[in-house]
Parts: sequence; structure tokens; C-alpha cells
Amino acid sequence: MKAKFIITSAVLALALGIAAPAFAQDQKQSDKHDQQKQQQQNQGRQQQPSPQQQPAQQQRGQQQQNQGRQQQPAPQQQQQQQQRAQQQQNQDRQNQNNQRQAQQQQQQQQRAQQQQNQDRQNQNNQKQAQQQQQQQQQRVQQQQNQDRQNQDRQNQNNQKQAQQQQQQQQRVQQQQNQDRQNQDRQQAQRQQQQPQRTQEQQRAEQSTWQNHRAGNWQSDHRSWQQRGGYNGYRVPDARYNVYFGQRNEFRIYGLPFMVFEGYPRFQYNGYWITLLDPWPGYWSNDWYDTDDVYLAYENDGYYLYDNRYPGIGIAVSISM
Repeated sequence: MKAKFIITSAVLALALGIAAPAFAQDQKQSDKHDQQKQQQQNQGRQQQPSPQQQPAQQQRGQQQQNQGRQQQPAPQQQQQQQQRAQQQQNQDRQNQNNQRQAQQQQQQQQRAQQQQNQDRQNQNNQKQAQQQQQQQQQRVQQQQNQDRQNQDRQNQNNQKQAQQQQQQQQRVQQQQNQDRQNQDRQQAQRQQQQPQRTQEQQRAEQSTWQNHRAGNWQSDHRSWQQRGGYNGYRVPDARYNVYFGQRNEFRIYGLPFMVFEGYPRFQYNGYWITLLDPWPGYWSNDWYDTDDVYLAYENDGYYLYDNRYPGIGIAVSISM
């Protein structure tokens, strides 16, 4: 019994020990809550307006309520605001679309303008190229025309010169024919006037020609250059063109003949012709009687040529 009492006492003491602090804490919290409530009551009394301030506060409250009512839109106003907002959005979209279309039109116009400018530039370039080509063709045509005119003038001049040369040749030929006729007449007259050569004279003349024959033509003859140049009489050009040159052929036979310092000499149209060179041994024995010969001035002096032996010239001197 005593043990049970002790245990019971201990449990009771333990329970009181635990319960006492908890009660003290609850009492403390209750006191604190009462203090806070008292403070709120005091603050409420301090904030409670006086009778003079209540109408002003009521007016401000009424205004705030009215303002609240005004700020809270009605369903119709909200719908209108939504419609206006939607219209504004549509208008903004339309403006954006219009702006994009305007930009696209402007860009198209710019491209069209650039294309037009490019087309004009191409046309101008084509026109310039055509003009340059036409001008070039005109210049070429003008040059061709000028060349034709120059060629025509040259042809005309050549024809005139050819005609003049032909006429000159005809006059020269006529003059030569006339001179031959005169020469033949004069020679015939001289032959008639001269006494007949005796056989002794003919033998002497033939002996002179034969003695003047070259044994070796290449070593026996000398040109006028080798002789130091021609220093004798020179025939005037007017008479030279009439009686000298290859066109004025004649024969020595029948012309006045003599021996001068051992050289054969004959008279031709008033000039005494003296053969200084021997004549080639391969020429015919009577070439001076049968062959046509002519006198010509070539290179450095006068030479006698036989048409049967072209290119061989015998050096001669001329005197009056």
C-alpha cells in the first residue's frame, strides 16, 4: 500500500510539474492578447472622427464610391471599348497593309523607273552605235568614192600620158622616117656627085678595113673608161635624137671614106666618125658594106654597134 501511495504521489507530482508551466504559458498569452485588444480599442477611439469631421469623411466616401462606380464599366461600355479596340487594331492592320502596299508600289515604280532609264540608256547606246556605224560606213563610202575618183584621175592621166607618149613616138617615128628619106636622098646625091671610085681606091679602102681587124677582141679593144674617158666633140641633144641611137640605123657603104692616122674614118650627116677600136674577127668580112649599124653614147663615150652582133661596141671619136 505504501508503495502504491509513493508511486501515486510521484505521478501526481510529475503531472503537476508539467501542467504548471503550461498553465503559466497559457495565462501569459491570454494577458498579451488582452493588451493587444485594449490597444486596438484605444487606437480605434483615436481614429474615430469627431462629429465635425464625419460629413467630410462621408462626402469623400461617397465620391470614392461614385468614382469606383465610374471606373467600373458597364457591360455595354466594355463591349464598346472592346469594339473600339478591335476597330483600332483593324485600322492599325489596314494602315500597316496600306503602308506595305504603298512601299511595294513605290518599289515597283522605282524598278519601273530604273527599267525605263535602262531602256532609254540601251536605246541611246543603240542609236549611238548605229550613228557611229553609219558614220563609219559613210567615211568608208567617201573614202571609196575618193579612191575611185583618184583612180579615175590617175587612169585619165595615164591615158593622157600614154597618148602623149604614143603621139611623141609617132612624131619621132615620122621624123626618123623623114630623116632616113632625107639621108637616103643625100647619100644618093653624094654618090651621084662623087666620082666613081677606082679599083685602086676600093682595094685601098678594103685593105684599111681588113688591117683594122682584131686578132683577139678581148685583149685588143679598150672602152672609153679604160682610155681615160671621152674628151672629144659632143653631139647636141637635138641632133643626137635625130641621127644617133638604135632607132637611127644606117650603112657605111657609099659614105665618104678616108684613113686618118692609120684608122678608118667615114663621114655621117656632117660628122667624121673615126674607129679607134679594131672590129671583132668573127664579124663578117664585109660587114661595113652590108650590115646596118648605129652610133650611140653609152656610159662613158661614143660607140659603133652592128645589129647583127648586139652588145659589142667599137669605140669611136666624133669630129666636125
